[in-house]
Amino acid sequence: MKPKDSRILRKRKVKLHKRLERRQWPAQSSPMFRAQNIHYEMADKVRAVDCGAVGAFHQLARNTGLIRAIDEKLHLLKRHLPYHESDHVLNIAYNTLAGGTCLDDIELRRNDETFMDALGADRIPDPTTAGDFTRRFAEQQDVLSLMEAINAIRPKIWKKRLRGSEKKEAILDIDGTLAPTTGECKEGMGLAYNGEWGYHPLLISLANTLEPLYLVNRPGNRPSHDGAAEWMDRAIALVGESFERVCLRGDTDFALTTNFDRWTDSGVRFAFGKDATNNLVDMAEDLDKRRWRVLERREESSSDRKRRRRPVNVKEQIVVEKQYKNITLEKEHVAEFSYQPSKCNRPYRVIVLRKKLLVEQGQILLCDDVRYFFYITNIQEFSPAEVVYFCNERCNQENLIEQLKNGLNALRMPVGDLVSNWAYMVMSSLAWTLKAWFALLVRDTQRREELLKMEFRRFLNTLVRLPTQIIRGGRRIGFRILGYNDWTRTFLQTYDTIGQLRLV
Repeated sequence: MKPKDSRILRKRKVKLHKRLERRQWPAQSSPMFRAQNIHYEMADKVRAVDCGAVGAFHQLARNTGLIRAIDEKLHLLKRHLPYHESDHVLNIAYNTLAGGTCLDDIELRRNDETFMDALGADRIPDPTTAGDFTRRFAEQQDVLSLMEAINAIRPKIWKKRLRGSEKKEAILDIDGTLAPTTGECKEGMGLAYNGEWGYHPLLISLANTLEPLYLVNRPGNRPSHDGAAEWMDRAIALVGESFERVCLRGDTDFALTTNFDRWTDSGVRFAFGKDATNNLVDMAEDLDKRRWRVLERREESSSDRKRRRRPVNVKEQIVVEKQYKNITLEKEHVAEFSYQPSKCNRPYRVIVLRKKLLVEQGQILLCDDVRYFFYITNIQEFSPAEVVYFCNERCNQENLIEQLKNGLNALRMPVGDLVSNWAYMVMSSLAWTLKAWFALLVRDTQRREELLKMEFRRFLNTLVRLPTQIIRGGRRIGFRILGYNDWTRTFLQTYDTIGQLRLV
């Protein structure tokens, strides 16, 4: 970072802190928002954009070799008049990165001359052309080529930016989610179990960095596990060279026992939920009482700040007053036993979680209830409680799915068939991948972890939406940041790292 930039940042931080510091205000005779006599006028020479960080992400895509990889692996255009495949892919990704929620929002960028100047582009594809590009993905292999182009860059980033301890184990989370659509002419959609029409994408993500490694579109009537083993094997191969070992984690739908022996022989670890079938329940009930241990849930990490008093549980009060049936947890116990699935040639550890529940109505206890939850794993060093904790941590992928759905709107399904919608979700989710790569380049460990877990909308408002003046001249594009927030220093420091990054 330039000394001048560092000096400006210090001055702005001091000025802002002075403005916001606590003080005893006298009674005010008028509201704090006092602006009046406001005028608007057009600037003649000064031009700016509201998403000034887009230049940094374009530089990140260039310096990591992503642009070159897309053009080398993806071949959908016979002639480049005037766009290349990477232009189309990044056009959709940058639209999402700039806060766009649909293809039509590309028109806002296309009519913003300063935005195009920031990317050094004479023009960018319009929404119709962007939609037409998604329809050029005629078969699965085309989308796979795009995903492999992106995935070719990931190991280089991991090798460069992950620390030694972070490379010990890659945890792959697997899950499916429903992406409903109200369209009636979308080819490949199906009727899901809940009566909604749409698609059923499969997501395989790296829990260490929350990167979506593989997104696979499927009809809505397909089960979660359908075709999952093939994509899980691809993900294992992708992370296998960068991490010392690999661990698969998923819910009961992905306990694909046919593959357990093969995965174990190749050194892959796994921990899956297991359906509470009658034979497993019988085995759990036959266990000796001395083998059960009380499960103590781990408390949240303590903070230096004083913990606030927990507010009154209003919902619980209403349930009691209205005499609704209420199921509350009394105790949890864990135990384990060996079990050999019918499609396996060896036994595996099965962890059973027993929940004792109280069923109440108003303040009257109706009955006790006991429910069993099972987990199957080949991880030997974890205690039964640690296996339960480990499997419960899969909820982080639920947060990622929520961000892909409602943060990026990548699962919006805006075009006409299964493969083109699949291509759109991969291109749009590239915005999240760029966010993860940017976070890995952040020097400060605390800021890095915060940015990796940050929701997409907050990320936009914190880092991407920097009001920035664009100055073109002398074969140089200048970005002059006009605003300031607490993340501006982090952004500039990370951009310096991007400038030094050479993975090609």
